[in-house]
Amino acid sequence: MTEKIRKPYYITTAIAYTSGKPHIGNTYEIVLADSIARFRREEGYDVRFQTGTDEHGQKIELKAAEAGITPKEFVDRTAGEIRRIWDLMNTSYDRFIRTTDSDHEAQVQKIFKKLYDQGDIYKGYYEGWYCTPCESFWTESQLVDGKCPDCGRPVQKAREEAYFFKMSKYAPRLIDYINEHPEFIQPVSRKNEMMNNFLLPGLQDLCVSRTSFTWGIPVSFDPRHVTYVWLDALTNYITGIGFDTDGNHGDLYRKYWPADLHLIGKDIIRFHTIYWPIFLMALGEPLPKQVFGHPWLLLGKGKMSKSKGNVIYADDLVDLFGVDAVRYFVLHEMPFENDGVITWDLMTERMNSDLANILGNLVKRTISMTNKYFGGVVENRGAAEEVDEDLKKTVLEAVQTAITKMGELRVADALTAIFDIFRRSNKYIDETCPWVLAKDEAGQDRLATVMYNLTESITIGASMLASFMPETSEKILSQLNTQKRTLDEMKEFGLYPNGTKVVEDPETLFARADINEIHKKVEVIEAKQREEAEKAAETEKEVAKLGESSDSEDASGNSDAVVDVEKKAEIVYDDFAKVQLRVGKIIACEAVKKSKKLLCSKVQIGSEVKQILSGIHQFYEPEEMVGKQVVVVTNLAPRTMAGLQSEGMLLCAEDAEGNLALLKPEKDMPAGAEIG
Repeated sequence: MTEKIRKPYYITTAIAYTSGKPHIGNTYEIVLADSIARFRREEGYDVRFQTGTDEHGQKIELKAAEAGITPKEFVDRTAGEIRRIWDLMNTSYDRFIRTTDSDHEAQVQKIFKKLYDQGDIYKGYYEGWYCTPCESFWTESQLVDGKCPDCGRPVQKAREEAYFFKMSKYAPRLIDYINEHPEFIQPVSRKNEMMNNFLLPGLQDLCVSRTSFTWGIPVSFDPRHVTYVWLDALTNYITGIGFDTDGNHGDLYRKYWPADLHLIGKDIIRFHTIYWPIFLMALGEPLPKQVFGHPWLLLGKGKMSKSKGNVIYADDLVDLFGVDAVRYFVLHEMPFENDGVITWDLMTERMNSDLANILGNLVKRTISMTNKYFGGVVENRGAAEEVDEDLKKTVLEAVQTAITKMGELRVADALTAIFDIFRRSNKYIDETCPWVLAKDEAGQDRLATVMYNLTESITIGASMLASFMPETSEKILSQLNTQKRTLDEMKEFGLYPNGTKVVEDPETLFARADINEIHKKVEVIEAKQREEAEKAAETEKEVAKLGESSDSEDASGNSDAVVDVEKKAEIVYDDFAKVQLRVGKIIACEAVKKSKKLLCSKVQIGSEVKQILSGIHQFYEPEEMVGKQVVVVTNLAPRTMAGLQSEGMLLCAEDAEGNLALLKPEKDMPAGAEIG
């Protein structure tokens, strides 16, 4: 017999940025992708499912310096934590790619060189507004109230040498493609946003390299530059399956590309539906078939943010409710297009109503009654009544509805349809009253048929659940002593084998959660998070105190020493008011290779980070600088020193012998506090 050839299906998630532990809003995407991948396998596709981590960029470099470790050590640790969460959530990915993987880095360098050689990339200077958290450049017109349009944080003026990609060259071709392929960007509202806000007004050329930091993939022919995040990160979708710039593609690439579905958050849809397809056009490669920009999972009414302290983590939820309960919640509570909401109370409500009552209670009651009335043996004796037909109709229609909804990526609707099977089954128990039938000897055939119909309905529903709640599906089918049905088999009612014996002691699938107990446990979780945050803050303070004793005295150790200097011309208040002085915190520092005097410091000032060069190496070692609070002139025009750009000045005092000491606030102040 010839084996049926399975059609390939390639699905990817966005790769998670390794700046920290993913919260439940980040985790939702991998669970969503996993449910789609599992369902496509049920439909007979040969699925390739890829996820991973995005590990380069200025933010990582700064966070690593702040943690006192190398960027590679930092991303190794964070990528490991992300993968742990993905595995905890029982996701069935085939490859977890990291942008620090050697095969990926080698291809990124080759891709950059190819695009440069064919004239799509050119060298120039970038001068505009830069958002460090988003690692994005913006024009003046793109800013919203003078801030980053994506995250709302302050931006800083930046100018540096960079390579640019000629976006405008391919824009007309992309516009035509989107118009000719209405399924390419989903939901449709995302397509309209991309067309009206970005493509139709005209694309600007895209910065694809940076020189102000070093943690990235070096440009092979100009190693002062590192590849900018989007040209690096986006190409993972092809490098991870064996793409080769020279055309020597691996078997996986030839089999699976173009991707059937890129699943990403709505906040990064611009990069995936404009930048990414244009990169592919320039490489001469096919475009992915569909990009779906899913909505956010919000905490209450706001977006989850570690900086706001309103974060819920997947592992904390799992500890309280279990893996499949969390999977059910995030899949069921997310609409197709609008944002979903998660709270501890809402999670508890769903646990008790949908999982414990509707599903868990149904399974346990059915198995318990089968054991009580028939010694656990399930048998269809053909004593049918009209109500049976309505049950069968509901079950089979729910299967078809779920299949249709999954084809439209309406996962929440598909899950609702499956639970309609369990809701209807519970109603069927109330309609048939097995406990009443059991009292009448003449009603035994009817009772057996009712128990069979319930067992069959649960078998079909549990089989459908396998893509969404795999462990629960397996547990239910095991207790019914049967196998998971194929989708084709689930289109027919009555395949449960007559005479099968169910388990004697049914397991409680989901225990009801006590909301008061949940609140107590949440208080412990939140207290632990606060404690960890306080410890991190204390560590920063300790670092800031390093060398404090030497700072408080002059070089001779005499705090009463005085120095007379030549007075400068008198100024008026308006002259002084032009200078902006702010408190800064040094989060990274290194010696400048081309100079014996200069130190290059990364200074956090409010929500931005400035690079400042200071001729103080004779008096301070780089590691001694990290953690110090300093006084910074923040509105000094940038200038180049030893080939590096300096964006401000650290103020120092100088004694009679020329020894320098950094000025700092008398007590700890917030980074960015204004001095005046």
